[in-house]
Amino acid sequence: MVSFADVPVARVNWPQAYRIIRSVHPPIDLFEDIADPRDWEALASAESKTNPRLREQMGALALVPPERRVSGPGASYLMAPFVHVSRDRPGRFTDGSYGVYSAGNSEEVALREVAYHHGRAMAASAEESGWTSQFRVLVNSLDVSLHDVRGLASYHKPDDYAASQKLGKALRGAGSNGVVYDSVRCPGGECAGIFWPDLIPIPVQGDHFDFHWDGDRVDQVHNRRTGQLFAL
Repeated sequence: MVSFADVPVARVNWPQAYRIIRSVHPPIDLFEDIADPRDWEALASAESKTNPRLREQMGALALVPPERRVSGPGASYLMAPFVHVSRDRPGRFTDGSYGVYSAGNSEEVALREVAYHHGRAMAASAEESGWTSQFRVLVNSLDVSLHDVRGLASYHKPDDYAASQKLGKALRGAGSNGVVYDSVRCPGGECAGIFWPDLIPIPVQGDHFDFHWDGDRVDQVHNRRTGQLFAL
């Protein structure tokens, strides 16, 4: 394992970066508004007097400094992973106490990464086999300098995130933009974990997908637009 101070930085330029999210959650209109992001807490406080659930829907705004927030059409997709966090939902480079925008350098990478974790959640809840939740793909681009751990085995263990979470926390605390790493679920693919929303463009929504749970894993993905089935 290498010290975070020794991790090299690489410029990552992906014309298209893909992120898969659940389709069940509606966007939060406040992030779409043209209001200055510095005023969001005040607006939320006022609106929550008539909509008590608003603060819960907005998430932990304090995790993103006002100067690093983004607003405008589609901003909810970019802000969501940074304000809706939980230690019950850790990731490879976060223990769940802060957010990361995770994306793959291809749609297949993003699908395989999310399908794996969705399968684990289904197994943990002992769900019966069948078609499950609907997902959507978000597409933007990356042109940002990231700490590069590609090829470093310590940070790519299939189910042990202790070392990578420790690294992610140290890097974020030291002002890193994020991490670029190898996809563990899609050999040959790459993933990026971005630490702040203002570093990347607001994504646009792409196709919707259904995942099929066979009782052991997610084994198929159905593209609702094209009708194509993709075996995992």
